[in-house]
Amino acid sequence: MGKVNKVIEEIKNILKRDNRGLTIQELSEKTKTSRITTAMALMKLEGEGAINIRIIGNCKLHYLKIGREKKNG
Repeated sequence: MGKVNKVIEEIKNILKRDNRGLTIQELSEKTKTSRITTAMALMKLEGEGAINIRIIGNCKLHYLKIGREKKNG
């Protein structure tokens, strides 16, 4: 899973700089990886609660959560 972890870091950096929301296709092009690898990285980020997803029609826009605090407990 080394490649996915590298893509996750790239996606986080991209979403920090671009807060308008990006699709899987756009993120795939920016990271120069396949849509499948990008989707896997986004699923992992979603599971961690690190991103928000907004569905518009048949598109999913991905946003990095800002100010996310870790909960102890």
